[in-house]
Amino acid sequence: MAASLPPLPALHAFVLVAETGSLSAAAARLNVTQPAVGKRIRALEAALGHRLLLRGANSATLTEEGARYAGALRAAFSSMEEATAELRRASGPLRVRAYTTWAMRWLIPRLPRFRARHPGVEIEVSASIAPVDFARDAVDAAIRTGSRLPGAIRLQALAVQPFAVPALAREARRDGLAPHSLLGSRVRPGDWATWAAASGVVLHGTPLLFESTSLAVQAALEGLGVVIVSPELVAEDVRRRRLVPVSGPAAETGDHYWLLMPRGVQRPDALAFRDWLMEEMRASEDLG
Repeated sequence: MAASLPPLPALHAFVLVAETGSLSAAAARLNVTQPAVGKRIRALEAALGHRLLLRGANSATLTEEGARYAGALRAAFSSMEEATAELRRASGPLRVRAYTTWAMRWLIPRLPRFRARHPGVEIEVSASIAPVDFARDAVDAAIRTGSRLPGAIRLQALAVQPFAVPALAREARRDGLAPHSLLGSRVRPGDWATWAAASGVVLHGTPLLFESTSLAVQAALEGLGVVIVSPELVAEDVRRRRLVPVSGPAAETGDHYWLLMPRGVQRPDALAFRDWLMEEMRASEDLG
């Protein structure tokens, strides 16, 4: 069967040209020269006995036969990518992707409880704000936030509240927020406005937005201002009186935490992680 197929590099080059509409763009994706891509396409056309591309000065247009062939090849390459990703997920540690702050302040402190229940399961946590592509990324589960994520499992609502070190919080309760810096994250730039609207508070000045919520919380811990954050992410700081609420209650943002998992058959340890995560979320809501 394999002997009847054209060389895989030629097929891959053709699929990329079909996707990008350009030999040079395909060459960049393959990290080869444009003439090298052109040579592969010509060899493929010779092997098949069909014209696949109509080449212009700066573009490449699919012929009718080329369009049909490209569609079939794209489906085949997609199946290969999914099969490869599934094989990678089937072995090694359970790979979980999450936001940096949530991973550091919510997930990792709770992982000892997961390991106590499932001592044979190793979890590898990575942090990224980029969307996950299970066909491309070596990820078994991802935690995201949003108002709605089709195909995902809704975990819990995301609410926010202002916090500060005790001395600053006392001043803010007495004098209001106007004299103090408002700290937030570029990942969630609208949280101050959401909280203010829900609480009937008029904000003065523009919040200082950090690259991540972790940095904003650290700035608040250093006494640099009042941070807007989910109470669950600073629960340990509140327990130790490093931070205290400036005003309450927390305001719902309309977003939720969601769990994303690849479609199809799941690893048993991924299902165990899902069940444990939902249990922990319910427990934190009960305590909250």
